[in-house]
Amino acid sequence: MVIWHVNTTLEQLNQGVSQCMPGYLGLKITEVGEDYLEGTLPVDHRTRQPFGILHGGANVVLSETLGSIGANLLVDTDKFYCVGQEVNANHLRPVAGGEVRGRAKPVHIGRSSQVWEILIYAPNGKLSCISRITMAVVAHGA
Repeated sequence: MVIWHVNTTLEQLNQGVSQCMPGYLGLKITEVGEDYLEGTLPVDHRTRQPFGILHGGANVVLSETLGSIGANLLVDTDKFYCVGQEVNANHLRPVAGGEVRGRAKPVHIGRSSQVWEILIYAPNGKLSCISRITMAVVAHGA
């Protein structure tokens, strides 16, 4: 069952992030499934920390971007918008190169909040990070 309230294309989603932090880091939205959203992030000079591995903050950028986009696709954007309230990430294994892939799925969809889980996978398919974001659902003009 498709959960999305807003119909959109990958091109529209990627255009939306192209001129802000996710776009500058090379983040791409790659798939919108029936109840999930996926995106990729390169592990390169823009996203590595000084020890040569993916920066934990880059994982959070991928997580928050996927969760935020997903949350906003679930609401009537003429009446509401969703913003992050809390995000956390557990970095499980280092990634030195290639591209990580994140998959975001809602855990809770409420009237005033949503909770999303984002699993981030290394190029070898192993889980490298697990993240969770809580989104506030805010009425326009509130």
